[in-house]
Amino acid sequence: MNPWLLWSALSHTARLSTVLQILLYLPLTLATLSTPAFLLLSLLLSVHSFFHGTLIFLWGSQLLSVMQVPMHPFLLLVSFNAFSQSVHPLLATAASWWGKILTFSGPTYIAMEGLSSLLFAQKVGQVGKELADEAESYQFGILIASAAAYVVAAWWIVVAYPAAATSPLSSTLLGVALTAFLFLTVIGFRLRRTNIVESSMLSLFLAYNIWLCGFDQTSFSDPASSYAPLLSNILPHLQTLVNFITNTLPKPVLVALFYRLTILQFASRILPTIGADAWESDDSTNDGWNGRPTSTLTRFLLTYRQLIFVVVYSHLLLLDPASQVWWRWANVMFTLLLWSIELIVSPDGDDVSTKWKVE
Repeated sequence: MNPWLLWSALSHTARLSTVLQILLYLPLTLATLSTPAFLLLSLLLSVHSFFHGTLIFLWGSQLLSVMQVPMHPFLLLVSFNAFSQSVHPLLATAASWWGKILTFSGPTYIAMEGLSSLLFAQKVGQVGKELADEAESYQFGILIASAAAYVVAAWWIVVAYPAAATSPLSSTLLGVALTAFLFLTVIGFRLRRTNIVESSMLSLFLAYNIWLCGFDQTSFSDPASSYAPLLSNILPHLQTLVNFITNTLPKPVLVALFYRLTILQFASRILPTIGADAWESDDSTNDGWNGRPTSTLTRFLLTYRQLIFVVVYSHLLLLDPASQVWWRWANVMFTLLLWSIELIVSPDGDDVSTKWKVE
């Protein structure tokens, strides 16, 4: 067997194991011990991820992905052992301060998600415009795809509406968001500063957030309810583990985590294309990404993505259901505000590249 393929498979397996361990260990600690123990584990994982990312930044070897796998069970045992008896005041203080840092950094995560979502929608819109400029035949396909996105978004909003508009304030915010989106779309078309691809992508983003706002208190399982003391018998042990994974892992949190990390990953790939020759082909820059103003930021995001994963996941787990809903509305309003500013400051489209936007 090819040694390179074997090593590649081992490296990818180690990365997958790391992701699964973090996904399981953080809510496990929160469910079986306490919030301070969860915060301590989150802090330890964050410190470890920071040093791991720094070593990758300096060394860049895939061996580090394999070597770090035993560290996560070790840190979990450290957290369980630290809170199995009287907690040292230093550890309690560190956990408390880490919890405050995660709480106060909430607006940063919302801003990153909103900005990344808008950046992704604009990039998709730009690609659609370039395809429409290349050939007339692409225009029909783009119109069909955009119309399908609008229909899916509308259906998604209608389905999520009964659960999302459970209070007068929620229904008001939903109406304001939809009205603002429609007005901004019409204004963007009128000023020829957006297109149907970008608008349809943002409609899906809006529908996704409204859907997440529809999760009520009963949608969040009580972590402690699915936990039982582990018996010596292996069958009850496995049943308890399966029960925990099925019922305790917060599904809305996992959806929000997956979207936030995915859109940030896409944004980090788009950032190097923004610069003096923004929205042009990568070939226009002779030295590739290193010649882009955002290459340093992109390299930082990709290098420390495990740290970002731990911090974002920890913050989402700390939020109660009501807080998650209101942070979601803040994300919607912030993204629409960014879009309105972008429509004001962006240059007018030319007749050739924008003729397919509106009639």
